[in-house]
Amino acid sequence: MSDVRIDDLPVRDELRGKSPYGAPQLDVPVRLNTNENPYPLPEPLVERIAERVREAARDLNRYPDRDAVELRTQLAKYLTDTSGYQVGLANVWAANGSNEVIQQLLQTFGGPGRTAIGFEPSYSMHGLIARGTGTGWISGPRGDDFSIDLAAAEKAIAENRPDVVFVTTPNNPTGNAVPRETVLALYDAAQAAKPSMVVVDEAYIEFSHGDSLLPLLQGRPNLVISRTMSKAFGAAGLRLGYLAAHPAVVDAVQLVRLPYHLSAVTQATALAALEHTGTLLGYVEQLKAERDRLVTELRATGYEVVESDANFVQFGRFEDAHTAWRKILDHGVLVRDNGIPGWLRVSAGTPEENDAFLDAVRALKKEQSS
Repeated sequence: MSDVRIDDLPVRDELRGKSPYGAPQLDVPVRLNTNENPYPLPEPLVERIAERVREAARDLNRYPDRDAVELRTQLAKYLTDTSGYQVGLANVWAANGSNEVIQQLLQTFGGPGRTAIGFEPSYSMHGLIARGTGTGWISGPRGDDFSIDLAAAEKAIAENRPDVVFVTTPNNPTGNAVPRETVLALYDAAQAAKPSMVVVDEAYIEFSHGDSLLPLLQGRPNLVISRTMSKAFGAAGLRLGYLAAHPAVVDAVQLVRLPYHLSAVTQATALAALEHTGTLLGYVEQLKAERDRLVTELRATGYEVVESDANFVQFGRFEDAHTAWRKILDHGVLVRDNGIPGWLRVSAGTPEENDAFLDAVRALKKEQSS
């Protein structure tokens, strides 16, 4: 049986030759390659999680709240408090990470015979999940500075008439934000072409210099804002993502959600985290300062840097990015090679981790200059 390979199985044609998503997981002193929040959860929150999970454990013989009403209510409150835009229970849906949110959206509005477009380089899971749901994937254009070329994007939407349009802001892996006016123009173009759903992926919005685009939901029923608790909340291990949209969108995605998809333990843990948003967002401010320090120091060392609104920085340019990645790794620092020619990405870590990274790239620059 050991000689059987994937290609020997009756795998769908659109999945053949593809690779699963994932970054290298290497045992090195400094890991700055997966955009995790480097700060462990504060002890009072750990204790509160334990309390809430203990309470939930008493009823684990029963299915969890299928509609996650308490959790969605508190997520709506968090969105309202941080954006100033009124969001209610009916506007919010939650799932196992923002990836499941995206999957449910594509199961609902994409699928066989339908297409989705994203402007690449961007979050590669959009295209992977599209293929996994049988949705045709269209790679839209970006400019040389990694911004969305609005005229080219509008042309691509008009010509392809996609069913779903993805806009990632701040963009991963480049870090730059998409202006509000650009998102509005893309929404209008999408409605003129189809109309179609526009999904704004705000996984890193808490780190942005600007504001959330949540207020754009007003009067735009085909707009969806996707979020996660993995980054700003420092809860990558929790796997909790959510969306805000018109209530009809929330009703629609429930047509494809698996029954009882959010465990009682997941809901309890997320609720505990939402009780400590003040502390957690304080860590965000520290990471924003460290990110800005990375930008300043990288530029001072002679690297090009894409302006970042996220908790990571894309820097270059390298004749051979993978060789540069390996040389940085030789210093005990793991960054991300996303396959973008000439560029690497580093997540903002603790001050000590960032110092180690900066020492590594300074040594690399000195070696390249000698």
